[in-house]
Amino acid sequence: MAGRKGLVAITIVVGAAIISDGRLLAAQRAEPPELAGGWEFPGGKVDPGERDEDALVRECAEELGVKIELGDRVGGDWPLALSGVLRVWTARLVEGEPKALEHIALRWLGADELYDVEWLPGDLPVVEAIASYLS
Repeated sequence: MAGRKGLVAITIVVGAAIISDGRLLAAQRAEPPELAGGWEFPGGKVDPGERDEDALVRECAEELGVKIELGDRVGGDWPLALSGVLRVWTARLVEGEPKALEHIALRWLGADELYDVEWLPGDLPVVEAIASYLS
């Protein structure tokens, strides 16, 4: 459908709500400048032809140096700025300890600490949906 006017390509971003011992892993963005310092679910963009789930496993390996196993999909398509959607799954660590390879910092948050960090606007609505998984 290339070349058709009015069609906007949707960017699909996947995120992992990695939960361990009743705590959620949050990652602080290093870039781009307009998002740096904000907190998010680890993950990233889905490459053309790549399954969402495969992209999320790949992104966590690249960003955190870990192998994860996906669980439940959290909600549907969460809107992101302009023409993007965020798709989030719960996940558990299978191998490795998360390292901030592409982030400023990582932080494990208990249910009573979920709002102690400044979540990026696109991730914030998902945080409420994740809370029930921490109890």
